[in-house]
Amino acid sequence: MFRIQPFVFNFASENTYLLFNENKNAWLIDPGNMNEHETQVISSFITENGLKIQKILLTHAHIDHVLGLQWAFDTFKVPVTMHQDDKEVLDMFQISGMRFGFQLDHINIEIEYVKEGEELDFDGEKFRIYHVPGHSPGSVVYHNENQKFMISGDVLFEGSIGRTDLHKGNYEQLIEGIKTKLFILDDDTQVLSGHGNPTTIGFEKMHNPFLR
Repeated sequence: MFRIQPFVFNFASENTYLLFNENKNAWLIDPGNMNEHETQVISSFITENGLKIQKILLTHAHIDHVLGLQWAFDTFKVPVTMHQDDKEVLDMFQISGMRFGFQLDHINIEIEYVKEGEELDFDGEKFRIYHVPGHSPGSVVYHNENQKFMISGDVLFEGSIGRTDLHKGNYEQLIEGIKTKLFILDDDTQVLSGHGNPTTIGFEKMHNPFLR
């Protein structure tokens, strides 16, 4: 069984996740820690629980989801898993920072790219990759069918969807991807979003005003 520990970080109240099991193996997803205090919070949790970070995953590369990425890569020395279509978004990190008044260094990491339909293995548990662009060109969802949950990034929220007015956003593409790839999953599948509270596929089918 997995444990999932969320952390709410940075100016955008972004959800960073630690996913780990009884073997103390762990994945770090969307490291958004942006200052020394936030970094200490997640570092202390990892240390106190004896976790071994085996993968760093990105759902997408918008600035609020990658503010701690260089720290994570330098600290744990494992490649960063993401979709190739968001590499251009990652390369805009410094420019994006300037828009928020931040002076940021260029991100220098090792990347492993994933594609639609591929699976990642976590100690025998499989995570299927769904490429759901529209919020960003390389947005992906990581879905574990066995325990019925997904890490959705900014694709799908409780009662909402990711904004589509950013670089290469596409409203119709996002809606189509959610309906054809996520809404075919079991209604009790938990959705762990990039911001806000968890929800379920069934709840969003019934109540999400963008997707009725």
